[in-house]
Amino acid sequence: MLTILGFAMIATFLVLIMLKKMSPIAALVLIPALFCVFVGKGAHLGDYVIDGVSSLAPTAAMLMFAIVYFGVMIDVGLFDPIVRGILRFCRADPMRIVVGTALLAAIVSLDGDGSTTFMITVSAMYPLYKRLKMSLVVMTGVAAMANGVMNTLPWGGPTARAATALKLDAGDIFVPMIPALLVGLLGVVVLAYVLGLRERRRLGVVTLDEAPAEEKETVLVGAGGGTGAVSGKPTGGSGSGTDADADADDDDFQGLDPQRPTLRPRLYWFNALLTVGLLTAMIMELLPIPVLFLLGAALALSVNYPNVPDQKARLAAHADNVLNVSGMVFAAAVFTGVLQGTGMVDSMAKWLVDIIPDGMGPHMALVTGVLSLPLTYFMSNDGFYFGVLPVLAEAGAAHGVTPLEMARASLVGQPLHMSSPLVPAVYVLVGMAKVEFGDHTRFVVKWAAMICLVILAAGILFGII
Repeated sequence: MLTILGFAMIATFLVLIMLKKMSPIAALVLIPALFCVFVGKGAHLGDYVIDGVSSLAPTAAMLMFAIVYFGVMIDVGLFDPIVRGILRFCRADPMRIVVGTALLAAIVSLDGDGSTTFMITVSAMYPLYKRLKMSLVVMTGVAAMANGVMNTLPWGGPTARAATALKLDAGDIFVPMIPALLVGLLGVVVLAYVLGLRERRRLGVVTLDEAPAEEKETVLVGAGGGTGAVSGKPTGGSGSGTDADADADDDDFQGLDPQRPTLRPRLYWFNALLTVGLLTAMIMELLPIPVLFLLGAALALSVNYPNVPDQKARLAAHADNVLNVSGMVFAAAVFTGVLQGTGMVDSMAKWLVDIIPDGMGPHMALVTGVLSLPLTYFMSNDGFYFGVLPVLAEAGAAHGVTPLEMARASLVGQPLHMSSPLVPAVYVLVGMAKVEFGDHTRFVVKWAAMICLVILAAGILFGII
């Protein structure tokens, strides 16, 4: 019964948000609460929610201060040279713009954090998509898939979880997987090329006639524009705005001016060194990531904007994003708390393992790779790697499949996982891009699943899995 109710809860949630019958925040809270009552454990709902909030509170704190930190870095112009390079490559060609989105997302993903990747990528590419009236779900889909492939880096999370769960060395898991992951990344670029050609056929190669010549390479939208916008209005912001809202922005859309007053060119190298130091400290795990971003945000604000009114203005400019994302995280905590607290996740995992035919035993690595697609989409990475993978690995060991093969196969589903409603970073992506989560889901699932299968096929072909 728990298995049926677990799948029913997930299906109900996905259907309601894809049909736009409920907002993601409302669905993440109300649907699990209702199913918690159906399970007969409504009296424990409070405990489940508190447990979920407690487990996701560090993630929420990290996202809040990461948004402030990278928002300030965008305001002061740290990423303008990167954006100029990408925009020079993209010009006004839709195909180049989509490929540029994939390349930028992949490069920025080297820091191992999805939320910062999406903030920088959307900040750079959103104005071009908006000006040329390109499909914004193409941007969110390509960025999510590129980040999903790169999320397998040892400091990205899944590899470390797999290594911990199976008591293996993360390097032994990741290094042999590099060829297959490179094929997957190439698959994302090729897909971006195809989607870009489709956009080019739909729109043609157009020009940014409405922008002055010098602005064509420097237009940038931040996480919150504040007074840095040409018009004095916020140009970034988040929220799950409707398509009508997005269309309404076309007429008065303004990118951030390359002469915007929030720029701090004299502090460029300080900000660059601060960011490199922050990312290095993250990789070396010198301090917990939320603490690093908290310290980084405070230092960035204090040095770049020593006047308190200016600091308040920057915080206000990014407040919409902070509130939207943190709200999503805590709402997701209700969903995950009920899934885990009621035992639905354990029941679903056991059922999936039980239905695997005995004849598939010698092919458990392949089975694990295929199962990683739906399982990492419908549950958190923690739930999959610490709850399901050890059970699958034990079944594989009985048939001579090594834990290393099982661990590598478990990474296959990450390009799809990054668009899961249980991944907080995806709300940064769709929020900043002003795309409905349901629209993003309908677009990306099929393409992300294809990239996952490409990685799995490459792993089998190279003898890695």
